[in-house]
Amino acid sequence: MLVLNCSTKLLILEKMLKSYFPESLKVYGAVMNMNRGNPFQKEVVVDSWPDFKAAITRRQKEAETDSLDHYSNAYAVFYKDVRAYQRLLEEHNVINWDQVLQIQGLQSELHDVSKAVANSKQLGVKLTSFKAVQFFPHPLLTDTSSLKGSAPRLTYLSVADADLLNRTWSRGGNEQCLRYITKLISCFPSVCVRDDKGNPVSWSLTDQFATMCHGYTLPEHRRKGYSTLVALTLARKLQSRGFPCQGNVLDDNTASISLLKNLQAEFLPCRFHRDAHYL
Repeated sequence: MLVLNCSTKLLILEKMLKSYFPESLKVYGAVMNMNRGNPFQKEVVVDSWPDFKAAITRRQKEAETDSLDHYSNAYAVFYKDVRAYQRLLEEHNVINWDQVLQIQGLQSELHDVSKAVANSKQLGVKLTSFKAVQFFPHPLLTDTSSLKGSAPRLTYLSVADADLLNRTWSRGGNEQCLRYITKLISCFPSVCVRDDKGNPVSWSLTDQFATMCHGYTLPEHRRKGYSTLVALTLARKLQSRGFPCQGNVLDDNTASISLLKNLQAEFLPCRFHRDAHYL
């Protein structure tokens, strides 16, 4: 196991990971954030260097953590050799198995390998699998003239909005998620539409892996074109900073799938897998 602390090596790794899209997208996004100030206090572990066969991003040991916070205790994985990935998982001090955590990535063997290692430690595992998407916001796609009603006030989220996002996120509704969302809003790009009173009515933000997430519009403000406007604006913001525009959607989320198709998103051949490990 090697922890890449050298900024030059991290820049080299970023460039190398780009050659393995789309499977490397999650680790690539995390490494990009590390190379641009590292606001989420991440680090990357590889099995060897420079000819690595497996890479795992994780929180730095000194980062403040909550052992019940699987949102922040999240690992992203990319491997060229699944056996090298398994050896990293089994190695001491690569994964903190004393916490609830999640392992995520875009490769099909990820679940079976992480489940086998977790089972050997008598830990529970829950897999959630998503369609993975990437899109390139075309300049001719939607502008505010296509929206219904008065022109919206388009801005970004503030930490004061975190409680609303926690209450409306299907994965939220708890103290750990509230802290996590507050951190995301503080660290990464976001976009929202606000009403006349300044309250958010539609939004999306970016997570620690540079993934667009929690796209949501309040029920009473749907069918006005806000979700399309928010998604395009955030994608363009990420694109202008050199980040890939990536996201995940559950198979039964027909509204979001329809929106992504309208945005000419590319549904990737690989799927996004998120393994939640619990004590």
